Amino acid sequence: MPYLERGQQGFGRALAALFAGGFVTFAILYSTQPLLPVLSADFHVSPAVASLSVSLTTAILAIFMLLTSAWSEDRGRKSIMVASVLASSVLAILTALAPSFLSLLVLRAVVGATLAGLPAIAMAYVNEEFHPATLGIVMGMYVSGTSVGGMSGRILVGAMSDLWSWRGALAGLGIISLAASILFWRGLPVSRHFTPKPGALRRLAPSLAAKLRDPGLLTLYGLGFVLMGGFVTLYNYLGYELMGPPYHLSQTWVGLIFLVYLSGTFSSTWMGRLADKHGRVKILWVGLGLSIAGALLTLAQPLGVKIAATALFTSGFFGSHAIASAWVGKRAKTEKAEASSLYLLFYYAGSSLAGVTGGFLWTRFGWPGVIGLIVGLLGVGLLLAGGLQHLERRTIAAAQGPQGSAGGQPVGAHHGR
Repeated sequence: MPYLERGQQGFGRALAALFAGGFVTFAILYSTQPLLPVLSADFHVSPAVASLSVSLTTAILAIFMLLTSAWSEDRGRKSIMVASVLASSVLAILTALAPSFLSLLVLRAVVGATLAGLPAIAMAYVNEEFHPATLGIVMGMYVSGTSVGGMSGRILVGAMSDLWSWRGALAGLGIISLAASILFWRGLPVSRHFTPKPGALRRLAPSLAAKLRDPGLLTLYGLGFVLMGGFVTLYNYLGYELMGPPYHLSQTWVGLIFLVYLSGTFSSTWMGRLADKHGRVKILWVGLGLSIAGALLTLAQPLGVKIAATALFTSGFFGSHAIASAWVGKRAKTEKAEASSLYLLFYYAGSSLAGVTGGFLWTRFGWPGVIGLIVGLLGVGLLLAGGLQHLERRTIAAAQGPQGSAGGQPVGAHHGR
C-alpha cells in the first residue's frame, strides 16, 4: 500500500485530524493550570496541593504512555487514539462536576491515563503511514496542534472562568475538545501499514531496555529532556518576574503572555519543512540557537523586548521538538510506539526536574539564575545535536562500506573513466 503524501486525497484531512488530536491532548492536560488560585479558594487547599491537579495528571500520563504504546503494537493505532481523545473529553466535562477536591484529583488522574493513548502512538502512526519525505511537515502539524492546545488550556479556560466559573470553564473546554475529537476520528485514515505484534506487553521491558542501548535514541531522549526542561522552567517563573517590579502586571495580563504559543504553531511546521529540505541536524541547531537567543534576550528590562524574546524562545523550542520527535520514529526500526513513549517520558521528566531546580535558582538568584539554567540545558542540547550528526555520519559510512580501489583511488571513485 502506498504511503500518504502531498497531493493524495485525504492528506489535508489527515493533517487537520492530527492537529485536532494534539489540540485535545494538551488543552485538557493543562486546563486546570490557570485555575489553581480558584481551586485553592473553592476547596480550601494550599497552592501546593492545588498544583497536584496538573502534576498528578502529567505523571500518570508519562507512566501510562509506556503501557498504551505497547498495547497499540498488539491492538492497532487508530482505535486506541480515538478512544483516548473521546474518553478524555468526556472526563474533562465530568471534572467540572467534581464535588470535592479529592474527587477532582481522581478524575484528573484518570484523565492522565486516558490521554496517554494519543501522544506516543501518534508519532508511531505518522512514521508508519506517511511518506518519509513529508514526515517533518506532518509531525510539525501535530506539534502545532499541541502548541495551540497548550495555549488554550491556559488562556481559554481563564477567560471562560471569568465569564462563568471554573466549572463552566472546564465543561466548556470539554465540549470543545469533544468536537475536536470527532474531527480526529472522522478525518484520520485507518492504518494501512500497521502489522500486529501479539504479546507486545510481555516484551515491553526488554524492548525499552533495547531502546535505551541505542546511542541515537538515547541522545534524542536526552534532547527531549533538556528541551522541555528549559521550556517549562521559563514559563514556570516568567509570571513571578512580570508580576514583580518594575512591571507589576496583573494575573490576567500575565496569562495573556501564553499567546506567544502561536509562534510555536508556525515554527514547528515551518522548521519541520526546512528539516525535510536541508537536513535535521542543521535545522535543529537553528532551533536551539533561537531558543538560547530568546532566553538571553529576556534578561533585557523593556517589557516589549521581554515578550518578543519569549516568542523567539518558544518558536525555537517547538521547532526543535518537532524535529526531534519525528526523528525518534525514524531512528527506531521496530516498536516505534515504545520508542516514542520513552522520548515523552524523558520529555516530561525534564519538565519536572528542571522546573523544580528552577524554583531554587529563582529564590536565590532571581531571573538571571533561571535563565542561566535554561541556557545551560540548551547548551547541552547543542552538544547532543552534534552527537547525532556524528552518529549519522558513522551510520552512512557503515552502510557504504569500504569502497577503495587498487592504484590508490579515493573511496567512491569510479573505475574505467
